[in-house]
Amino acid sequence: MIEILSATELRRARGTGAVVAQILQTLKGRSTAGTNLLDIDRWAKEMITEAGAMSCYVDYAPSFGRGPFGHYICTSVNDAVLHGRPHDYTLADGDLLSLDLAVSTSGVVADSAISFVVGDAPAPESVALIDATERALRAGIAVAGPGIRIGDISHAIGSVLHEAGYPINTEFGGHGVGSTMHQDPHVSNTGRPGRGYRLRPGLLLALEPWVMADTADLVTDADGWTLRSATGCRTAHGEHTIAITDHGADVLTLLQQSD
Repeated sequence: MIEILSATELRRARGTGAVVAQILQTLKGRSTAGTNLLDIDRWAKEMITEAGAMSCYVDYAPSFGRGPFGHYICTSVNDAVLHGRPHDYTLADGDLLSLDLAVSTSGVVADSAISFVVGDAPAPESVALIDATERALRAGIAVAGPGIRIGDISHAIGSVLHEAGYPINTEFGGHGVGSTMHQDPHVSNTGRPGRGYRLRPGLLLALEPWVMADTADLVTDADGWTLRSATGCRTAHGEHTIAITDHGADVLTLLQQSD
């Protein structure tokens, strides 16, 4: 299903995006050496509740997971890259942490992910991984707009990741959002330009480039959810929800700076 939102629904989507952005940045600030992943999940629950939002993860039970997910945020550490299920793990200096959050307010979903290194001395490999995903995300957003095809976004993202030297997995990627978290169209992290669905104003897309340092192969944890690099290498993940407008694309999950 592909949803095209009305002007009223787009205004709601902007509010949802602001909630997601604020929660993620608050959690990033709290995620220091000695922080337990279960504390991050608890804080996420508290902030979602305070915002009057609903978690998209707690009852999430897709065919690829061992559902329901049962937590409020995805916490992926080091070699974990997607769907990291919070568990009893204490962060250490140098850990590469990805936080992925999706919530719904007023019937509209926004979805975003950030990756960062815990502590003050990140390893160059971790910095390079995060930088590549952030640049790929910016490239995908830059080409998005009415009349553009999904393949144009995939090509822009993939070009950055390929140039950085990272293998690209195409099992999981970006997707449409709206009244639910995962919708069509699928947005692969590499592809051919000029192919696929043509974007229309009112469409919401969650773009999410992610990479693993030396492999494109994933393995699934015993928890049935957490996806890790098959070689144990480090990983990174970035994601923003964007709204296609008459003039381009607006990023809904950027933290708004106060004056």
